[in-house]
Amino acid sequence: MKRLLPAFLTIAPAALALTACNQNTAVGNDREAQVEPAPTPAPVMGAEAALRNVATALIKPETMTNADIQALGGRDGRCAVVLTEVAYPSFLYEPEGPGAIKLNGKLIVLPRTSPAEFADGDLTVALQPVDGHGDAGLPAMKMIVVPPEAEDEIGYKGYVQCYGEDDR
Repeated sequence: MKRLLPAFLTIAPAALALTACNQNTAVGNDREAQVEPAPTPAPVMGAEAALRNVATALIKPETMTNADIQALGGRDGRCAVVLTEVAYPSFLYEPEGPGAIKLNGKLIVLPRTSPAEFADGDLTVALQPVDGHGDAGLPAMKMIVVPPEAEDEIGYKGYVQCYGEDDR
């Protein structure tokens, strides 16, 4: 009996810690609709205000929620850069207009500065088509993010998906 007590004391805390493993609240994970409140969109602001006092090394694109997408005007007539073929957008843009990215919990609208580049202040996002397609047929795309005061650009390989009125 004395041998079982130390083993139990070792296993019990681990078992208790694992009981919360199914509580993943990341965007896109299923939740009970009657329990979870409707998500609120991230605030829309300029790059300078959104990234003020944030270390450059911490600036990484975030996944947009449906509430974020609606705050930007929806998907219709826009294209999205997704990091996997089943992901929510990391960058949403109009084919001939501005784009938007979510950084530091804020949505930043970036005017188009060239056919494949968007910028606001010192924040730049460039898109480069890449040869190949994903398993679902989406064309590959590279998204390059250059945060303010960055020594290096940050590149992400994903896919591009464009939406029409029928794709909701």
